Amino acid sequence: MRAQGATLAGSIVSGILASACCLGPLVLSLLGISGAAFAQRFEPLRPYLLVSTYGLLGGAFYLTYRPGQADCAPGEACEMPRASRVGKVMLWIATVIVLLATLFPVYSVYLF
Repeated sequence: MRAQGATLAGSIVSGILASACCLGPLVLSLLGISGAAFAQRFEPLRPYLLVSTYGLLGGAFYLTYRPGQADCAPGEACEMPRASRVGKVMLWIATVIVLLATLFPVYSVYLF
């Protein structure tokens, strides 16, 4: 459960950093902060951050939906641990956030 949370948090942070070159200046300009061009320094790192983001998301999906292994002897009844419903919902919400942040350069031209 701890590994799932770490991969989930890591994928969100990586996704936001990957879109910082495009999303950062927009957010800062909407807040009235000038000189927001510093966020463009993240542009060369975007491919690496995207690979990291989707790798972490893949790890989170694997840890959430992997087939369970029984921890009991043959012939005994035992319960297999499963990811909670809240954990699965949070994983899908994180995935949508990462996809929206990743695709921001594509749909931002239609916002203004």
